[in-house]
Amino acid sequence: MGYAIELKAVDGFGCDAYVAQPKRAPRAAIVVLQEIFGVNVHIRAIADGYALAGFLAIAPATFSRLQKNVSLGYCAEHVAAGRELKGRAEALPAPGVMADVQAAIAHASLASKGKVGVVGFCWGGLLTWRVATQLSGIKAAVCYYGGGMTLAPELNAKPLCPVLAHFGAHDPLIPMDTVEAFRAAQPQVDVQVYEADHGFNCDHRGSYNADAADLALERTLGFFIRHLDV
Repeated sequence: MGYAIELKAVDGFGCDAYVAQPKRAPRAAIVVLQEIFGVNVHIRAIADGYALAGFLAIAPATFSRLQKNVSLGYCAEHVAAGRELKGRAEALPAPGVMADVQAAIAHASLASKGKVGVVGFCWGGLLTWRVATQLSGIKAAVCYYGGGMTLAPELNAKPLCPVLAHFGAHDPLIPMDTVEAFRAAQPQVDVQVYEADHGFNCDHRGSYNADAADLALERTLGFFIRHLDV
């Protein structure tokens, strides 16, 4: 279903991306932002799932400026490699990987007549929050367990579009007191909490929780349809 393209950022950098195309004209477009494991089998499957639901989905490889073709698994060695790449990506001079995300949004906008949403997972959830608070061209954003978004300075950023945020009540990386602080600081954000751990949406991880993943997806699709399919 999917295929590879190269996006051109405003600075001329070529960022790899995976695109999943629906069988008919897309109802809207979704930019899918990766975890620290690259555009791996899980992220591609997510993009494919949105295509099956009628959306064009595009997943930019946000490690492209550091290393091409990153596709990691979930063993300890790959977790360490992903964290190292994330640290380097976060240290890039501004706008860094956000320029590549903006290029993905521009590509998605052309394919969907401006009806673009963004969804991201873990680091991608944090990037999605930054997209929602910093970038133009999107109408809705969904953050899955975005590490760092419940802490300052992200905590006090103001979203420019509707946002849905999913968190796990048993996530050791995002303590619930910070989620509650985020909820209080962002009353306009739809915050949903599940009896689940970090990474509950990924069926390749031990923390996968099918009930939480299914409910979060149901809410996410409803959210996107409500804000994009108009």
